[in-house]
Amino acid sequence: MAKIVARIEPDPNAVHAHGAPSASYSITLRVQLKNRVGMLGTITSAIGSVGGDIGAVDLVSATKDQMVRDITVDVGDTRHGQQVIEAVKKLQGVQVLNVSDRTFLMHLGGKIQIASKIPLRTRADLSMAYTPGVARVCMAIAEDKSRAQILTIRKNCIAVVSDGTAVLGLGDIGPEAAMPVMEGKAVLFKEFGGVDAFPICLATKDPDEIVRTVIALAPTFGGFNLEDISAPRCFEIEERLKAALDVPVFHDDQHGTAVVVLAALINALRIVRKKMANLKVVVNGIGAAGVACSKMLLAAGVTNIIGCDRTGAVYKGRKENMNEAKQWFAAHTNRAKFRGTVLQAMQGADLLLGLSAPGTITRAAVQSMAKDAMVFALANPTPEIMPEDIQDCARIIATGRSDYPNQINNVLCFPGIFRGALDCRATCINEEMKLAAAQAIASVVGKHELSEDYIIPSVFNRKVAQVVAKAVAHAAHASGVARKRRTHLNLYHA
Repeated sequence: MAKIVARIEPDPNAVHAHGAPSASYSITLRVQLKNRVGMLGTITSAIGSVGGDIGAVDLVSATKDQMVRDITVDVGDTRHGQQVIEAVKKLQGVQVLNVSDRTFLMHLGGKIQIASKIPLRTRADLSMAYTPGVARVCMAIAEDKSRAQILTIRKNCIAVVSDGTAVLGLGDIGPEAAMPVMEGKAVLFKEFGGVDAFPICLATKDPDEIVRTVIALAPTFGGFNLEDISAPRCFEIEERLKAALDVPVFHDDQHGTAVVVLAALINALRIVRKKMANLKVVVNGIGAAGVACSKMLLAAGVTNIIGCDRTGAVYKGRKENMNEAKQWFAAHTNRAKFRGTVLQAMQGADLLLGLSAPGTITRAAVQSMAKDAMVFALANPTPEIMPEDIQDCARIIATGRSDYPNQINNVLCFPGIFRGALDCRATCINEEMKLAAAQAIASVVGKHELSEDYIIPSVFNRKVAQVVAKAVAHAAHASGVARKRRTHLNLYHA
């Protein structure tokens, strides 16, 4: 099969209308065309004219009169993809035989599977893996339940738990619709941290029932990663589970984001030559991530934080649109009780940390920030302000997107944190372990690599999870939450 790679410059107006094409909206058109010179060029020109970004052209079959090709195109969204299809359908001598969505194809049948670690080739193998030999292992655990951590999947297996109430930027879409995200999380745990993970999506929004269910699952798993549970319920659920269980419980939407944000800030400060204690930080969005990031920044030495939501600045004594988490936030930040909007709060700020919604920040507000301003606009998929709009007025810009420099991505954090916690059999994931993880992530960017466009490692840097795991395990031992790890089982008395 012949393969041709082609790139067509998209129509700028089409890109603006639909968003930048990306692999997340990638379609493959199988087209039949007349076998004559210029036909392929006609098709690629039509795709380019509506803003499609051609990734590859594959030859499927060819005869004297006609040929069949697969053309892979990145588009901006579903509507944009339909425009590409219609543009090709209009061409003389071209027939669209089939269109497939590459993202949906990847998800067919789910993205994970269970695989056995041991071969079953003989009767002896079967007698040890299952009855009668397995009974001896069961009784050993019955005598000492801690042996389950060594003799079962608990040693290297966690649950990714969600109720589907705050999935990505989609909101409350339910547990069934949340499954693809939780499966994806399990894939990332295995790929980057070597941690086995299984998605658990619960058909309840009741915090009491969620807590009871996770506690009931505890004999099976060595830890729990809470995911996409809406605020403020997520705070209560996490705290209750941490108090009830002696295995790590980690809400990644809160703490994973906070760890990676701090790692990026540590390196950004090396460039702008500012100190944590001297920063003015404005946090836009006081949900789970906003509160957790602020707690982490306070622990790292930041003293001046102003948080804002739709109502405006959060301050002690505010009555409107408050909850328990925001009450804590008000008590520990904004000591001057600033009461304006986020755009007003940004005047003279060193760092804007955006954890809110698209289009909530203006260029003028960024221009009002302090010299060498840092803007972490992390709303996904569209940030609070697009990087290209502030390139000349912000020294360092980070987003949550993979198509811009400095991607703040939680995958830099959670695989290594759980790898380290499981390896040292930690009873929890505490603040010391999270701070150690942030410092470890930052350390992966070397002195000679550091630049305005490279303050955080690539998500594909395999060194990150290893460095984080080692730092986390060390911090667990130093803070007294690592249990003694058994290197062997002595079941016999000499």
